[in-house]
Amino acid sequence: MFIPKIRFIIGSFTVLLAGSLSSYAYGESQSPQKASTVSQQSSLFNSSLRLTSNFSFLPTLCKPNNSTPCQNQPSINSNTLYQPQLLSQAYKVIDELQKYQFTINGNNLFSAAQLSGNKINFNQGDLLATLVNTRQYYQNHANNDPNILRPGVLETQGVSIEDITKTLDFMISVLREDIANNRTTRLQDPNFINSNFRVIKWSAYNPKEPQRKNLRITKYAVFVHPGSRKKTAQFNVPLYSLKDTANTDEFYTKYSKQDVLSGIYEPGGKEFGKVEPIVYMTREGLEEALMEGTILVDLGGGSSAYFNVDRSNKIPYVRGLNRRSQKRYWYFREVKDIKGYGYKIDEKISIKPGVTFAGDVLNVGLGRMIVIEYMLNGRKQMRMGVMADTGGAFLPNFYQLDFLAGIFQNKNSFNQHIKQLPEYATAYILIKK
Repeated sequence: MFIPKIRFIIGSFTVLLAGSLSSYAYGESQSPQKASTVSQQSSLFNSSLRLTSNFSFLPTLCKPNNSTPCQNQPSINSNTLYQPQLLSQAYKVIDELQKYQFTINGNNLFSAAQLSGNKINFNQGDLLATLVNTRQYYQNHANNDPNILRPGVLETQGVSIEDITKTLDFMISVLREDIANNRTTRLQDPNFINSNFRVIKWSAYNPKEPQRKNLRITKYAVFVHPGSRKKTAQFNVPLYSLKDTANTDEFYTKYSKQDVLSGIYEPGGKEFGKVEPIVYMTREGLEEALMEGTILVDLGGGSSAYFNVDRSNKIPYVRGLNRRSQKRYWYFREVKDIKGYGYKIDEKISIKPGVTFAGDVLNVGLGRMIVIEYMLNGRKQMRMGVMADTGGAFLPNFYQLDFLAGIFQNKNSFNQHIKQLPEYATAYILIKK
């Protein structure tokens, strides 16, 4: 009886061992196939990032909430990258110098919504031009300006840079088709928007007004200012332009606005010759130019020119401080159009009034499609625009957008115009489904 038991135990062990070896051999035989499958998945994911139209932009994949652009990231399966259970709702907010400021919960800012109403207002041609220029900026400058590759706080809602550029591409395509067919664009129809886009309601976050959820809608404009190419008794305050040597020598970051106005760049000043005066204005004209970013200078005799901010002295703008006391100073360049966001003056986005918002490009992001909703004379109004500009007041800022209202001869005409615009509005961000 003992011997059969031994035979049974040995036989069972042999069967188990053979099964294990068989499984191992099968696994080894499948390894090339698995590697091929993973490679195919990676190839498919990378292919999905190649966008429509004539663009071939490939965004860099980075770890969530990492403000430093990543290089040579491995391919990630797109089916797992943005699954809700893998999303972190915590977002690390940075300032203008990309320094950490605080952490915010994305779910406190955003929620799913739907648009309702008769029509979304905007000029079709102006929106198309601004969208094309914004999309082209992504296409041309993704390598030079890694800031635009930041998903920002919308990453907490599963929104990627691919989603942003696909949204721009789709809107450009729809606008081109509708304009070519001489019809009101479908983008003005809330039902079309609800069917084709995720509508994300943006609730304001302002520690000073914790109960207010509507965004503050400030307005900016391009104003026409008198000026002169040469210094005169009336126009004696110059706008300065940096020379090419400023690309390597950041001497200008040592000086405040008050230092510049004291004459350091004028004959006899310690930095004379390092910058170039490009137009002369009044002191009030200078303050307006510094605040507005882009101005149209009436040079007399039917001649005029646009001037746009180029680089600042990197001194932060102080909210609440009188503008003449601000130490922040901007150097200008002459340009052909109204300019918005850009990593350098020659590459800034050309923008149009009525369809452009300035906002927090670092934390909310460039190219985000915005719809604002508000009441006017008892009727609901909606406007659409794209975030294609920024400014010192928006870094960081989750409670405000600045609407480019137009070109105005004076403040009176500007103030009359903005009476038809809201002080606060419900804001939505549109993402192509």
